[in-house]
Amino acid sequence: MQDEAPVQSLIRLLVRFILVPLGYLAAVIAGSCVILFGSWRFAEQLMSNNPDAAANGLAGFVIAGPILFALIFSGMLLPAAIGILISEAFAIRSWIFHALNGAISAWIGWQMLASVDESSAALDGTTFVFGAGLAGGFAYWAVAGWSAGFWKPLYPPPAPPRGPVNPPAPTKA
Repeated sequence: MQDEAPVQSLIRLLVRFILVPLGYLAAVIAGSCVILFGSWRFAEQLMSNNPDAAANGLAGFVIAGPILFALIFSGMLLPAAIGILISEAFAIRSWIFHALNGAISAWIGWQMLASVDESSAALDGTTFVFGAGLAGGFAYWAVAGWSAGFWKPLYPPPAPPRGPVNPPAPTKA
């Protein structure tokens, strides 16, 4: 019975090594979708009556989508990793923490990559950057953040059964 706890902790640690990268991947996909559909108005171009706009929008999605994904993946990795390490170390499982970590990581990543695009045509404001970060942070929480901290159990152990505090005194008949 005493040897089960270290084995369970080791298994949880190994599961965290799988869930954390999957959560980050989900966060990058969610952030990329917010920017593609929000800032670049991809959906508006697809539903346009102009057939050239739909073709241009689809080509932009196919060509620019993977480039945007790679930029977001690399630009947010370091700032997001700091927040992820904090959440894993202290077992912070709040969706608010992870959403704010995503928003702050997106803003820091955007500032680090500002020299790549000096025209600022793709992102015309911080609204979509924060929106992409919030969506990414929430996606990370949904995959990996809700169970952060490998050493802290997800559910508390069941309480031992309790007997009566004071046993009743024997009665004389």
